[in-house]
Amino acid sequence: MFETLYPILFLVVVAAVLAVALVSMSLIFGRRTRMGKKTEPYECGMTPVGTTKNPVPVKFYMVAILFILFDIEVIFLYPWAVISNKLGTFGFIEMIVFIIILLVGYFYILGRGALKWD
Repeated sequence: MFETLYPILFLVVVAAVLAVALVSMSLIFGRRTRMGKKTEPYECGMTPVGTTKNPVPVKFYMVAILFILFDIEVIFLYPWAVISNKLGTFGFIEMIVFIIILLVGYFYILGRGALKWD
């Protein structure tokens, strides 16, 4: 039974030895430079503005999370649109309720000012 596992064990051992060997060779033979342009953050080829310690505003994360949330919920409308004529009146009423819940959530976050940048 263990004879069938030897090739897998051999592959794991070879991969681990190769990984350790490559990292060791990189540490031994690699060049280390810790000054100049290498320490600056890369910003699409543009000269960096400010420091890298500036925090990203929470509004950015809120808008990103809300975008993902509403984007995923809108994806649920596509399968419904494909089979909407097979679902009949019950499926139509379900999707109207779903869209109303989406709109209530959307108007709630608009009222709370979650999408305002200033």
